[in-house]
Formats: sequence, structure tokens, C-alpha cells
Amino acid sequence: MATAVDLVQRFRGLRALVLGDAMLDSYLEGTATRLCSEGPVPVVRKTDEARAPGGAANTAANLRALGAEVLFLGLVGPDPAGALLRAALRERGVDDRWLVEDGAVGTLHKLRILANDQFVVRFDEGETRHCSPAGQRRLLAQLEEAFPRCDLVVVSDYGYGVLSDAVIDRLRALRDTRPCVLAVDSKELHRFHNAGATVVTPNHLEARHAVEPPARHDGAADPEEVERIGRRLLATIDAEHAAITLAGDGVLLLDRRGGARHLPAHPVAHAADIGAGDSFTAALALALAAGATCEQAARIGVAAAGLAVARRRTAVVRQQELLERVSLGDRCASWNVELLAARLDAERRAGRTIVFTNGVFDILHAGHIDLLRRAKRLGDRLVVGVNSDRSTRRLKGHTRPINRERDRLALVAALDAVDHAVLFDEDTPTALIRALRPHVHVKGGDYVAEALPEAGAVREVGGRIAILPLVDGLSTTNVIGRILALAPDDAVGVAT
Repeated sequence: MATAVDLVQRFRGLRALVLGDAMLDSYLEGTATRLCSEGPVPVVRKTDEARAPGGAANTAANLRALGAEVLFLGLVGPDPAGALLRAALRERGVDDRWLVEDGAVGTLHKLRILANDQFVVRFDEGETRHCSPAGQRRLLAQLEEAFPRCDLVVVSDYGYGVLSDAVIDRLRALRDTRPCVLAVDSKELHRFHNAGATVVTPNHLEARHAVEPPARHDGAADPEEVERIGRRLLATIDAEHAAITLAGDGVLLLDRRGGARHLPAHPVAHAADIGAGDSFTAALALALAAGATCEQAARIGVAAAGLAVARRRTAVVRQQELLERVSLGDRCASWNVELLAARLDAERRAGRTIVFTNGVFDILHAGHIDLLRRAKRLGDRLVVGVNSDRSTRRLKGHTRPINRERDRLALVAALDAVDHAVLFDEDTPTALIRALRPHVHVKGGDYVAEALPEAGAVREVGGRIAILPLVDGLSTTNVIGRILALAPDDAVGVAT
């Protein structure tokens, strides 16, 4: 099975067709110096001005930066914003000749004004919902010409009219004659119910809107609720997979066979989300076209989004940056279970002993370190399964975990004794043991080996169970209890 590095290296040479709403993103930045005498507003001294492709144009720019050749179909007007957008695309290596210029529309333009790194206001201009009949015919003709040349199609639909019913119908007809990867990122997913997408990439509010309109934003998404919405979404639209983005909480990946997997995001101290979804969808689609499984592709997309959110303004992620990011993930969950199993098979053939253990590892303490070090001494390679946030809540209640899965996973993977760390979403590690086939399964505590739920799976793979005693008095529950005991009485309600 190809590694994440192999897949990202294959991006170069792929040809991507992007279909969607072309926008120009402009930024005026400055420093607030004083209040204006003409009204209660700050006087901002301009320090910088920048322009970048936005909307579907940013998706095109990301695909190009990741190594693909890009054909970008969209609408622009015969106006200054259109000319500036074309120039910005050419600067980034995207051929602008596939754009359709129509006198009946105005180029979409978003002007953001910032003072002291704070947004002051955003001005929007342009309208593409009323394309002329001649413009629509040119757009369909461009689609007919471009589609046979491409390895994948990315739809980037912000609801401004480029993706008309006629365009969606034509795209479906073309894919019926020549199947290829189709990734759909749309604010109006219900309109793509018959598109036959490989994957759709809504955020959780867009997914909810597709099945429960009108949907409103009511805070952070509950994982179980998002999964329920995702199931309804796949029952409603013709798509193989749904990758529902959850901002800093990563992505929930679902398939039509009932599978669901939460992929954590990379931690970023100061995240800016302008264009991060475009980076995610671009990398995901390229990885699928390069031969990745959908889980591999989604992990690569998450890695790209993690790079994008660390940037100010609308940003692109370059292939070399993504290569460096995914290469660092070898030890820590960039690999799906199938790929990790393949690596362990190679270790097993080389005569090495595989040791496996699992746990929540919520607040890492000396007892954890001691157990993992002793486990490693039982073999050559130590693999640690870490319970996901969802499985932790099921096992330990709604107040746990204290630390999110991506942080717990990163801490475990960073330990010297640990060779591989991987998340699992089930209540027991039974499925993981069957997939990874360890020689030794380690449990800490006063267990009876044959009473363990996973004991049968250990026997099936020819392994043995080793019970290692824990250090007295060291447990996450005890640590939490001591913290609460030390907290002031009026803070306990907040802490719990």
C-alpha cells in the first residue's frame, strides 16, 4: 500500500478540472493611529495591500501549488476585479483562459479591511447569478472540452450561480461516459443529490442544512449528532463518502457501507480559517486521484488544512510543505490501520516481535510511562492504541476526556518507548488487534486474561496476553480528584 509521502509525490503530473465561483480576495491592512474627527471611527494608516484568488479560484491555486496542472472554469465580468483575478491566477501558475467572461455578470470581489490585525469590515461586490444565455453556452462548451483532459474534478460551489442545473446535469452525463474522481464542496449540497460524487466535503452546518433546512449555527458540533446528520446526508445524495469538516476538531469521514471515522486536526495555536477548506478539498481530491483510500486521502487533506490555517489571509499549501508534514506523521496516526498493518507485517517477517497495548491516556502520568516502558521490553516494536474522544465518552462519561484525542495521541507518540500510535473508535481494541496481529497484548492492572473482551481476538491472531501491575496510587482518576480537591469551592463547578 502506498504511503502518504508516495501519494503526495504523485500529485505532480495529475490534471485537475475546477468548476465553481471565481472570486478575488483583497486585503487592505493598516495601523489604527487615532479617532477620526469626522466621526467615532479609527483613522487607519495603510501599511499593506494584497490580492489573492478566492473561492473556487483559491481551490485552483491550491491544486496548482500541490503540483497538479489546473483547468479552471468559472465566470468573470469585463471589469477591473476580473482583470486583477486573472493576473493573480497567472502569478500562481493557473491558466486563466478557461474562465468565461460575460458582460451580464460582475466579478465576485471580497475586500477585507484590517487594523492592527483585527477585521474592521468586509466589502462585497459582483454578481454572477444572472449569466447571459450566451455565457451559459460558452461555459457548457468549455466543460465539454476540458472534462476529457482531466484526471479529477473538483466542484467549489459557493452558491453564486456558476453551478446551474444545466452544468450539474452535463457534468453527471460526462462522468457517466468517463468515470473519474469527483469531489464536491458546496454550500447547497442538496442540488448535487444526483451528481454521483466520490466525496462531498461540507462543514457540519452545511451538512445539516442539506438534510434539515433551515439550519442555524448553535455552537460546537456534537460528534454523535454530526454522525447522525452524515448518515442522513449519504441517504439523501448520491455520493460514496462524506468528509464533514469540524474546524479545530478535524473531520468525520463516513461511507455508504456504514463506516465512520473521526480524523483529528493538527493543533494550531492561532488558526485563521480563510481558505482552509479549499486546501483540504484540493489535497483530498488529488490524493484520491493518486490512488489513496478515502481515509488516507482525508488524512492528507487534514494535513494540508493544518498548514493553511496557520497562515494569515487566503493561503495556498505547496507540495513540498505537505510532503514534509505527512512524512512527520509516520509515528503518529497519519497512517490508517491498513497501512500500519502492512508495515507491521514487514517487521514480523524480519523476525521482530510486535507488542500492543491500549488506553485513553487522558492525563499522562508516571504510571503510563512505566507501563509503556515495561511493555516495550517484551518485544521489538510497541504499538499503542489510543481511544478516540467518542469512545472515551462512552466508557468514562460525558465529562471525559479532559484532553482531546489529537493531543493525547501526540503525547503518546512522542514517548521514546512508543514506535506507533493509532486512534481507534470502538469500546474495545478487538478490531485493532485482529488487524495488527500483535505477538503480545499488554494490559495494566489486576485483570484476568481470559476475562478480557479482546481475549478471543488475541488467540485468533496467535498472540498472548501479558498483565503488568500498575504503580500504586497513580491513575488519571486520582489525578483529577487531587486537582478538584485543591480547587477553590467556587471553581469546582467550572472545573467539572
